[in-house]
Amino acid sequence: MTQSPTPRHPSSKPAIERWLETGLFRARWLMAPFYVGLVVALAALVVVFFREAFVEFSHVMTMTPEGAILMVLSLIDLSLAGNLLLIVIFSGYENFVSKIDTGDHEDRPSWMGTVDFSGLKMKLIASIVAISAIALLKAFMKLAEGEQIDDRHLAWLVAIHVTFVVSGVLLAVMDLLTSKTDKH
Repeated sequence: MTQSPTPRHPSSKPAIERWLETGLFRARWLMAPFYVGLVVALAALVVVFFREAFVEFSHVMTMTPEGAILMVLSLIDLSLAGNLLLIVIFSGYENFVSKIDTGDHEDRPSWMGTVDFSGLKMKLIASIVAISAIALLKAFMKLAEGEQIDDRHLAWLVAIHVTFVVSGVLLAVMDLLTSKTDKH
């Protein structure tokens, strides 16, 4: 009968191994500037959102119904991009750098701290598909208003959207298959 090796106590590791592992673990903080940069990008997106809203609302009294729908779609598109950034910032930071300690704050999103890498992938692809669908819908709305849109441009929008949808389905199937296999 073979005995399984007894686990080594961390202090029994050679000093160089402990030093290397400590350094690798602390290296996760090199990701923090990326998330700070994404916060700056989110702030820039807020500025763009308000600029777009100001420009669009300035001629709301002369808008056609289709123009109003296009305005709303543009603003929704920007808010979805903001949501996407926020998901990446929170989930990425918590998964790869450190837990965000908000205590029991009532405004803490319920998904915070529970979205793993797989969940993050699915939220990202769902947001990208929604953004792509809005871009496609905006193009179709412009066509309905009588604007000319190049057939090639429209074909690219459809192809890109279908690619994102298929990618999302394949990622979901991969996650489903992975969840059904034994953990290694």
